[in-house]
Amino acid sequence: MYRKILVAFDGSPESRLAVDECSNLMQVSGREIHLVCVLHDPSPYLLAGEFVPEPALAIDRSRMQADLNEAAARLTERGFSVTTHLEDGEPVDVISRMVESLGIDLVIVGHRRSKKFALRWWRGTVDSMLVERVHCSILVAGDRER
Repeated sequence: MYRKILVAFDGSPESRLAVDECSNLMQVSGREIHLVCVLHDPSPYLLAGEFVPEPALAIDRSRMQADLNEAAARLTERGFSVTTHLEDGEPVDVISRMVESLGIDLVIVGHRRSKKFALRWWRGTVDSMLVERVHCSILVAGDRER
């Protein structure tokens, strides 16, 4: 049984599917839900010669925190114990570190199916790279409407 679950969230429709998938889980006493949003480190933009002003980063951070809180509220309404995490860095690195440090049993990610299958695995999407990095189960949430 999964006691500690990490849901990857970035505000996209796919990550909202991951939250929905988590809300479909049966409530179990003592189950912990960790909802994590990873903001990309702005340093690559600085290396490319683009200046990212601090106010723009603060606006992104506050917008993502609001989205994260909204998603957490949806899970809390269903009776889950939810902890939110707003982290900076590369998503695969941050998520794999959190899996280890929190003792996560299950990671739930949303997945965009707009690319051809071969291209997803050849180029390496976040979820395909995550499979190689974490040592727990991964649930990939998809759009049931399609």
